[in-house]
Amino acid sequence: MSNSLQIIDKKSPWYKDGLSFNCTECGHCCTGSPGYVWVTDDEIAQMADHLKLQINDFIRHFVRRIDGKLALVEMAKKYDCIFLKNRKCSIYSVRPKQCRTFPWWPQNLKSEKDWDKAAKYCEGIQKNAPVVPLTTIEKQLSIHIGETS
Repeated sequence: MSNSLQIIDKKSPWYKDGLSFNCTECGHCCTGSPGYVWVTDDEIAQMADHLKLQINDFIRHFVRRIDGKLALVEMAKKYDCIFLKNRKCSIYSVRPKQCRTFPWWPQNLKSEKDWDKAAKYCEGIQKNAPVVPLTTIEKQLSIHIGETS
């Protein structure tokens, strides 16, 4: 057996056959309790350009600093993402990597129980949704981990 196959065999995650998911753009992952959507300088530039704003204006209105890192502002009292309009992301095509990689986050992939827990608030996680292959899941997971570390 080749070394790469041995590594895969030793490291087979519980979701090795893929997971059923299809984003419905419902906005549930953009609402709820307080949290942080971390953003990079490049993402800020893309979002500002998309909204036809100067970067400094975008930062002044939509970005906050948390422990030296940059995060999007939340709506007061509801904690919804500032870009959630009528339950839809108003910047969907340029949303931050943290948003693009949901639900492929480590806390959702730890176990089948954690995945089922995520399904309670994400309507895209359904048994009848298309199966996302392991390679795609791991790529999204690596993007998310690389972005947030």
